[in-house]
Amino acid sequence: MHVDHIGVVTDDADALAELYGTLFDAPAVHEELLDGLRVVFLELGENSYFELLEPVEADTDVGAYLDREGAGIHHVALATEDIEAALATAREAGVALIDEQPREGAWGHEIAFLHPRDTGGALVEFVQH
Repeated sequence: MHVDHIGVVTDDADALAELYGTLFDAPAVHEELLDGLRVVFLELGENSYFELLEPVEADTDVGAYLDREGAGIHHVALATEDIEAALATAREAGVALIDEQPREGAWGHEIAFLHPRDTGGALVEFVQH
């Protein structure tokens, strides 16, 4: 596995994309609306991204997170070639799964989240391209 992206919650994806573009020479390479979120990917290098998450609809989980915790790092996504095997390994290790089965995420990739109470407080996402 390798780090695929770092998800960052923001209330202004345009401003943050501009800042990260300047600071990290990270151009925006993909944008979409997904589950009430505006999702913007900034490329950091080969197969490595910042994912900016801006709630655009009321009552989203990420919107509630933004209201409760404020802007900042939301999750770390690890790329895997076999998401089913990665989930099986997590189950065997006693880690609670937020997503028991993979679901479709941004770019149409399969994703699944692990519960942060079992991963040292970090929200971890598996992503399979």
